[in-house]
This record gives sequence, C-alpha cells and structure tokens, in this order.
Amino acid sequence: MSTEVNNVTSNIAAAAAAAAAASPSASVTPANDPVIFVTGGYDHTIKIWQAHSGICQRTLQHIDSQVNALAITPTKHIVAAAGYQHIRMYDLNSTNPNPIINYEGISKNVSTLGFQEHGKWMYTGGEDCSARIWDLRSSNFQCQRIFQVSAPVNCVALHPNQAELIVGDQSGVIHLWDLRSDHNEQLIPETESSIQDVSINADGTYLAAVTNKGHCFVWALTGGSGDEKTKLNPRHRIQAHKGYGLKCEFSPDSTLLVTTSADQTARVWKTADFSETLVLQHEAKRWVWDLAFSADSQYLFTASSDSIARLWSLTTGEVKREYQGHQKVVSALAFRDTMIPVS
Repeated sequence: MSTEVNNVTSNIAAAAAAAAAASPSASVTPANDPVIFVTGGYDHTIKIWQAHSGICQRTLQHIDSQVNALAITPTKHIVAAAGYQHIRMYDLNSTNPNPIINYEGISKNVSTLGFQEHGKWMYTGGEDCSARIWDLRSSNFQCQRIFQVSAPVNCVALHPNQAELIVGDQSGVIHLWDLRSDHNEQLIPETESSIQDVSINADGTYLAAVTNKGHCFVWALTGGSGDEKTKLNPRHRIQAHKGYGLKCEFSPDSTLLVTTSADQTARVWKTADFSETLVLQHEAKRWVWDLAFSADSQYLFTASSDSIARLWSLTTGEVKREYQGHQKVVSALAFRDTMIPVS
C-alpha cells in the first residue's frame, strides 16, 4: 500500500465510530452521510444502506425491469438506474421511493452508465448497439450524442481526461470514442469473444478489459492530454478466471485490479506486476455481478447471485459485512465515499 493510503482512514470506519458515539435514536441519511452505498437487483428494487452497519435505510421502486447498473452523481444527491428501455433517477435526500426523472427513447436494455466528473452529463451503453451522451443540464431529457456500433454495448468507461469514452461490445471490439473530434478507433484483443467490462485507472495510465472467456487484457496508456489522442500499448494478458468474466475495476490508488466472474470469485491483482494477491470467494458460491472499492482502496463491495452484497477487507480477504434484504439476484451496486486525512 502507498504512503498516501497509510495516511488516511476509510469513511466506513469513521462512520461506524460516529454511529457508536451517537444516541440510539440518531439517524444517518444520505444528506449528511459521507458514505453512500446503493444496490439493485432482479427484484425490481433499489436499496440504500448504512455501509458500516448493514442496515437498509430505504427501498426505492424500480418497476417493470431489473436493475442492470447503478451510478451515483458526484454531488451524491442522485442515484441513476439503468433498466430496460430507460434510465431512472432517484433523489437520495428525499423520502420519495419513486424516480424523479425518466430518460427514455431507448429500444432495448441499458447495460451501463456513469457521470462526467462534475455531473454535467451522463454516458450510457446498451443492447441497441450504441453509447449515448445525455446533457443533465438540459430540460428536455433527450440524448445529445450517439455513437453507433455493430453489436450490443456491454460496457463504457470514461477516461480521466473527461474527453474519451472506451466502449466494449459483444463482438469483442473495444472502441475509443474521442468526444473532442468525434473520431474513433477500434481494437480487438481476441477473436470470438465478448468484451464484458472495461476500466481505466484514476491516473489514466492503464486500461483493463475482461472477456466472456475469463481473459483480462491490460494496456498502458499514453497521451490523452490537451487535444492528443490516447494511445494503447499492450502489457498483459491474464487468464483471470476459468468461467465467464463479468467485471473489472482498478482501485482508486491504482495499486490493485479486481476481476469478477461466473466462477464465483473476485480476484485481486497487484498492478505492480499483475500477479494475483487475493481470491475472494464466499461459501455460497454464486456469480459475482458487480464491485466497488472504498476510497482508501482497502475495502471492496461485491454483488452476488445469492441476493446478498458483501464488504470485504482487501488486507485479510475476510467478509466484514453482509447486506441482506433483496429477494433475488443483486445485479448492480454503487458506492461513493471520501478520503479523510489522519491528523
């Protein structure tokens, strides 16, 4: 772990300490909680949790569709949910269980979504073979830009420069969409596979992609600043899983990469040499659908087919907390917290 990480404490631990000091009747809500953890699933609900206690604070209704993906705005006021033919937005600081905004006009499932760093726009990808940009400052709730490809889009990642989108599709193509010039390039890491997820580290120096064959590919990134396009240089090909790959994500401090799979594991890799450092597997042995790191890179949240989300210590590999309440598969999660300097 880096010196910076050793000099911070997770807000999960801080929130737990604050709760212990508070009166039994004290209530922590998203409005005043620095830690926000949200899950969604096949039971058509979205749940907001106290991350440190495992208590479900609220349940939001996501009717007509399972939840495919979740993202929390940078302000922590809104959670967006991707579903069938729509994106729905919910107010985290309200008691209203229903969406306050609907983005529609999409013909099929929305698979993935995320936000520009200042919350000015949202990006999505879906089974309609497109990636889309939505201006959140506009009052018409319409898509502003569309990037059309020839296969369903499984995943989209935004480069830290906020100007390039990495789009992965079911035909095995990775597209680099430059939002400044509208130019795009294509990359095919292996034939006859599907790109299931892509991730760029916070420094913008690595790109990872995981495929349905369980392979994880890593590229070193150069350029990308100003008007310069990002260049990809192949670095590693890892047989990450024996089963279907599902997700990959770099830690906030860029020292770790985690991949998840239908083989019922989440595997942790050190980015120094991309060697395996931990295998996270629960005795329930179910698919691991989604993941998120804590801001200090010391904890990992996972979503599983057994209807439970879990918090893992990346120091010991142990489960620290379970979040039980969904009736079916937990297919998506989102988490936001901040780093607290140690005085």
